[in-house]
Amino acid sequence: MNFQRPRPDDPEINLIPLIDVLLVVLIFLMITTTYSRYTQLNIELPTAEANPAHTPAGSLVVAVSAAGQYAVDGRWLQGRDVPALVRALSAALHGRHGVLLVISADARSTQQSVVNVMQAARLLGLRRLTFATQHGPVS
Repeated sequence: MNFQRPRPDDPEINLIPLIDVLLVVLIFLMITTTYSRYTQLNIELPTAEANPAHTPAGSLVVAVSAAGQYAVDGRWLQGRDVPALVRALSAALHGRHGVLLVISADARSTQQSVVNVMQAARLLGLRRLTFATQHGPVS
């Protein structure tokens, strides 16, 4: 008589379903995860320490106030949008080419107002532009 118990087959672990489940969990976590963004950063803007440069003759100066108002060659504009800047810049250019555009922005003006001036210059094909700075720290 054979009193031995039958030995069960060796257990087999199938890894393919386990990998499938882990990939589904990973995809779920990637889709549902929200990434936090830092909306406010404390930064200090640099000041220019170079000698003041002279503004070349024939350059076009665009002033940006702290309130976001624009002045092209000393004439204040009514609008604060890019199309108004394009109209004023094209009128001030009078068909001149290769003009240096000088952006003279207040230190407290928004970056968007400065970007609007650069956008208008790009739309008109002005390739030479610079920023007016002052010597030393701004108080």
